Amino acid sequence: MADLTEDQLAQIKAVLQQRYLELREEIRDELERSGNEHYADLAGSVADPGDDSVADMLVDVDAALVDRQVREIREVEAALKRLADLDFGDCVDCGGEIGFERLMAYPTARRCVRCQN
Repeated sequence: MADLTEDQLAQIKAVLQQRYLELREEIRDELERSGNEHYADLAGSVADPGDDSVADMLVDVDAALVDRQVREIREVEAALKRLADLDFGDCVDCGGEIGFERLMAYPTARRCVRCQN
């Protein structure tokens, strides 16, 4: 594990846990909202091909947003597991340390700045 202090690890863990809670709330809200917006409501009561296209696009955007949020929540869960397993903060490519500043900005980072570039 990278040479991070207990305080630094606690700060990173708090950031990860907060982001996890935020993502869960965002996903719940998005699914609840999309459940209330029926396709027919989005397309309108008049059968217009343009309205159908807009409704299809909105449904696709909602699905893509939830998909992105689910991917991010998985990354957060993986980072929390690495933290618990004491396998956190080391670059998966070069084995070097991922800096604390980078981990605070992007706590799910798996690569150091040099390898990420």
